[in-house]
Amino acid sequence: MLYTQDRTEQRKFLANAWQKFLDKKILDPLESQLTQVIEIHPEYHSLIQNVESDYFPEQGEVNPFLHINLHLSLREQLSINQPHGIKEIYQKIVNSTGDSHEAEHKMMDCIAEMIFSSQKNKVPMDHQAYIRCLETQAQ
Repeated sequence: MLYTQDRTEQRKFLANAWQKFLDKKILDPLESQLTQVIEIHPEYHSLIQNVESDYFPEQGEVNPFLHINLHLSLREQLSINQPHGIKEIYQKIVNSTGDSHEAEHKMMDCIAEMIFSSQKNKVPMDHQAYIRCLETQAQ
């Protein structure tokens, strides 16, 4: 149910997966991936159940649901090496930071920038700009 345009349904899916994890229930593969990301973000543990909350980046707030989904999106890209070469870029960033989680965050900044630019300018996502951003992070 994660792949829906309904924000509340997406958030409920994450919250339910996290609760299943806490209750030590069997998780499906997607729930397992989500809970792995939530687990490394203790600052979000208490926020995950607040599916109706709004977050305002312009006020310095981080949307934990967006953040978790960006991790998941990046991990999917890495698992299939799409865009082509992303695994190598990731490895370069991991080597320079010494931390896979920090590397993911650097790369997620590029994803967020691509999405924001697309929405702001009402144009398709610029995948070439995304790759350029990733390559800059790898330097």
